[in-house]
Amino acid sequence: MGVLDGKVILVTGGGNGIGKECALLAAKEGAKVVVNDLGGTLTGDDAGDAGPAEKVAQEIRAAGGEAVSNSDSVTDYKAVEGMIEQAKDEFGGLHGIMNPAGILRDGMFHKMSEDDWKAVIDVHLHGSFNVTRASVNHFRDQEDGSYVLFTSTTGLIGNIGQANYGAAKLGIASLSRIIAMEGERKNVRSNVIAPFAWTRMIASIPVKDEAGKERVERMKNGMRADQVAQLAVTLCADKAKDVSGQIFSVRGNEVILFDQPRPVKSVARLEGWTPETLLEQGLPSMKGSFMDLGATTTVFPYEPI
Repeated sequence: MGVLDGKVILVTGGGNGIGKECALLAAKEGAKVVVNDLGGTLTGDDAGDAGPAEKVAQEIRAAGGEAVSNSDSVTDYKAVEGMIEQAKDEFGGLHGIMNPAGILRDGMFHKMSEDDWKAVIDVHLHGSFNVTRASVNHFRDQEDGSYVLFTSTTGLIGNIGQANYGAAKLGIASLSRIIAMEGERKNVRSNVIAPFAWTRMIASIPVKDEAGKERVERMKNGMRADQVAQLAVTLCADKAKDVSGQIFSVRGNEVILFDQPRPVKSVARLEGWTPETLLEQGLPSMKGSFMDLGATTTVFPYEPI
């Protein structure tokens, strides 16, 4: 007996990395799986190779599970509707979607092209809209459905050279929360995971010094895609029906629950504020509560567990 017995799950980006591990584990836990992967490069170029998705589907079938493949793009709404229909046609329904599909086009913001901005937003943010919007009424009608979307500490905390990726990933966290709020009465859940894992996306980050090389080795050996898949699959299980609207991270064997933005301090002035009084009194009184500009590595400086 697996935690996903009787479920049908769609996994995007399922040909590699986290998506592949999610698809394999979902099948191992009893789900029938639609494995989607565009088969493109890390930057989203040269797409249209059905090989990666079909290879994972074959691996599932060889292990005794049930799976079909799909090589359409999450950026195409009609194609995503086709994925949902494929799940229904092949397996008789759909109960959960895991959406780690993504690309990277890193660069300093003052050098970032419009094409690189739009391409990353399209795959991550628009892709998350497409998979949720195309399926949400199905989930509402059957009063059962779980989304596992993927954010990043680049969006939650920040990393230099990833403004496009960070903007998309923070938008996904907000999208997930509102889906969870609106879906509560219909048992439609949505959560996000900010993963730490060695994948081809992480492997693309340039290593500039010895400290960076050591960080990469720690991630490669101690933070794996299969560890992220454990939580993603769990969030689609019936026993997790009371978990929705949350932001998680997985870092090695550590599962982290993030807080969400809430007021930390306020200042008031009965006669109202002016630019001068804000500069002299308001902002200085808040300064002790300002967030620093440290990147993800300053928040997680310790070895993975």
